[in-house]
Amino acid sequence: MDKEQILDLLSQVNERLSKKNVKAEICLYGGAVMCLVYNARPSTKDVDAIFQPSKLVREAIEEVADGNGLPHDWMNDGVKGFIAEHPRQVFGEWTHLSVFVPDADYLLAMKCLSARVDGADNQDIRFLLKNLGLKTADQVFTILERYYPRHQIKPATQFFIEEILSEK
Repeated sequence: MDKEQILDLLSQVNERLSKKNVKAEICLYGGAVMCLVYNARPSTKDVDAIFQPSKLVREAIEEVADGNGLPHDWMNDGVKGFIAEHPRQVFGEWTHLSVFVPDADYLLAMKCLSARVDGADNQDIRFLLKNLGLKTADQVFTILERYYPRHQIKPATQFFIEEILSEK
């Protein structure tokens, strides 16, 4: 899904919520934020998000999926296991839907915590390091530890971050 398609699908979710007279919130994460906010990549395969009220938003997501020939999990809350308290910014407001995104440092922390160093996450982490002006592993780990306890951070993450930063 590219930026325009994601925005169109969010608008359709808003329409479904409007028909039910439901006001909802969605906070986006992962590739959708990299695509929509940072233009760091042209597309994402799905939209990671958390949403409230979850049952009603999930119904709207499934209706939009059916209307567009998409899988029901085109937007999913699988990311909720990685969520820690964090600041968020308003991305967009529709009549019945408010969409938020996390700050760049929190997005970096989430991506590093998952430690999927191949594919899009690798490029996203590199982009966020540059965007945030981070030059040392200590700077990166200070951010990670702001959101996640040290014991949750895999050794592979540390090695990966040190490798990226040694390339500069």
